[in-house]
Amino acid sequence: MDGRAVLVTGGSRGIGRTIAERFAAAGARVLACSRRAPDPPAAGVEHMSGDVREPAVAASLVEEAVRRFGRLDVVVNNAGGGPSVPAAEASPNLVTSVVRLNLLAPFFVAQAANAVMQKQTGGGLIINIGSVSATEPVPGTAAYAASKAGLSVLTRALAVEWAPLVRVVEVMAGLVRTDENEHHYGDEETLAAVAATVPLGRMATPNDIADACLLMCSPLAAYLTGASLRVDGGGQLPAFTTVTHRP
Repeated sequence: MDGRAVLVTGGSRGIGRTIAERFAAAGARVLACSRRAPDPPAAGVEHMSGDVREPAVAASLVEEAVRRFGRLDVVVNNAGGGPSVPAAEASPNLVTSVVRLNLLAPFFVAQAANAVMQKQTGGGLIINIGSVSATEPVPGTAAYAASKAGLSVLTRALAVEWAPLVRVVEVMAGLVRTDENEHHYGDEETLAAVAATVPLGRMATPNDIADACLLMCSPLAAYLTGASLRVDGGGQLPAFTTVTHRP
């Protein structure tokens, strides 16, 4: 990644911070964007504050990356998320906010990045961070799951339109253990029980997701576009195996 220019959204904490730091460690020049500055600063990563749900902010973020680095080789659309709320109780404002963050914001950033990448030597790569919720939703995540499903389709649609100069791929994350897991899964005992449902015997780490992003940047992935790479440790074991204790 020496000398390559990378932009990461949602790069102040969790998976996004790890992705930004891993790219920087691999030699890339990295600009991370988030609504709040990282504390402490991410190692080797430059930062810009902004809300990518706003089209003008998304465009200015890409412009700033080009101003600082002279080009833009890779964009990682990582910013995303949403609270767990039963669908029957989700307010219109909440649903709209979740869809804007997980689907519209990546679209806005990708549009601005594509305009740059189409004109530069070597084109570029856009990586969307998806979720297995797109195909396997759980209660309380209707808006989030729907928006991530939309992101998967968006990835394929943009790949078709922007080839051959710009590749667009998705890294589809499964269960990832971060500092915020207790809010989603519970205490250490519960986390261990959740990890036991994964065939590889553990939840993913943010590094696993970052490594998958680096893999997509490899020359060995040059023929991959419109593709979704599931990083989920094999998914989750069927429910009957926990009841019958059969392999």
